[in-house]
Amino acid sequence: MNYYLAIDIGASSGRHMLGHLEDGKMILEEIYRFPNGMDKVDGSLCWDVDRLFFHIKEGMKACKAAGKIPVSMGIDTWAVDYVLLDAEDQVIGKTYGYRDSRTEGADEEVYKYISRQNLYAKTGIQKQIFNTIYQLMAVKTQEPENLEKAETLLMIPDYFNFLLTGVKMTEYTNASTTQLVSPVTKTWDPYLIELLGYPEKIFTEIREPGTLVGSLTEEIIDEVGYDTKVVLPATHDTGSAVVAVPAEEEDVMYISSGTWSLMGTELMKADCSSASREANLTNEGGYDYRFRYLKNIMGLWMIQSVKKEFEQDYTFAEICDQASRQTIPSIVDCNDSCFLAPDSMIQAVKEYCKRTEQQVPESDWEIAAVIYNSLGDCYAKTIEEIEALTKKHYDVIHVVGGGSNAEYLNEVTAKRTGRTVVAGPGEATAIGNVAVQMIAAGELADLKGARRCIRDSFPLKTFE
Repeated sequence: MNYYLAIDIGASSGRHMLGHLEDGKMILEEIYRFPNGMDKVDGSLCWDVDRLFFHIKEGMKACKAAGKIPVSMGIDTWAVDYVLLDAEDQVIGKTYGYRDSRTEGADEEVYKYISRQNLYAKTGIQKQIFNTIYQLMAVKTQEPENLEKAETLLMIPDYFNFLLTGVKMTEYTNASTTQLVSPVTKTWDPYLIELLGYPEKIFTEIREPGTLVGSLTEEIIDEVGYDTKVVLPATHDTGSAVVAVPAEEEDVMYISSGTWSLMGTELMKADCSSASREANLTNEGGYDYRFRYLKNIMGLWMIQSVKKEFEQDYTFAEICDQASRQTIPSIVDCNDSCFLAPDSMIQAVKEYCKRTEQQVPESDWEIAAVIYNSLGDCYAKTIEEIEALTKKHYDVIHVVGGGSNAEYLNEVTAKRTGRTVVAGPGEATAIGNVAVQMIAAGELADLKGARRCIRDSFPLKTFE
């Protein structure tokens, strides 16, 4: 039996999931789980990549202990963040997290070289202040010596692949989120990189999902107890999640629902028009060079944040259930910057309602209800924008990822959008990661076959 290891590292936790095929169905089991989060380092929000790599190896050891050695493995993480390496392949400076505030004003610095309009026309990527293009501008203006010392830039999952194999390459879906990749050539835009004054030498070759990175180094083999192939999944977690959308229809509408809500469809050609830019939609790279045409919505980060502030440790199911009983009508703009990294999410929601002269939520449940209803409202607006731009109608919205378990949010989404909502699978990112490895190994034929297998393998729930 062939086992495939998906290492799925999110902003708040990571997991090692083993997948295999049995009677034509994909079986998934969790083998290891660990916490994650940004740390405050001298006032900056940073990732501890050494700690994360320790957990990557511990989970690999857990496979050996379970007697289930994978024939291949793939790592996916969040997007936009990276490491800079010097000539000795040592990490330069801090490994900043995307919520760090150092990028404030970096967009204006970028626009001194290229207008926001022209930047979108060249890349098709949604303006987010934490995109790699702005992070690098923050380095250039605040820590220029780090950029001068840099020999290599690797996105977070590509860095871990390098530590495992000694091979440097950049995976396409994650690279596209940097806002430095051409949607036409599917590779780095040398004109844009030179224009902004970033050293072209630091950008490694871009390869598509399904590419073999290499085998483990002798040092890693000695440590974990076996060798395996490292294969590129869609290393951007949303890219992997979209692979796992269990759609039968050709025109797919999905919400990858987790810390962020990524809502969109698939295009074969990027839409870099001014109308698309004004709607703040993005053309992120996807599997098989499809474009994930989507909007980045704040998502369950808001619920995760208020949950930490509640005096009692409620489960997400309890929060969902109690929120469904509330009647408060207030709606906030989930994409407002005030919700990105507030000291108190509860206060941020209350102050927004007060500022916009709406009913201010008082109880924990009213706070939760406002957030869930606001997400549903945002989804309704987004599907209308996408339909107007693609000139297509979407009858079904597939909700995948952890948020697919939030029943009240699914009900709200169905009600506010007027569409059928199909929820599941919950572990979409790990499933998509495994699916790409299985396609690379020849156990699944292609994306269509993978989605059929996923549809037959995992429970789905429908909301009308």
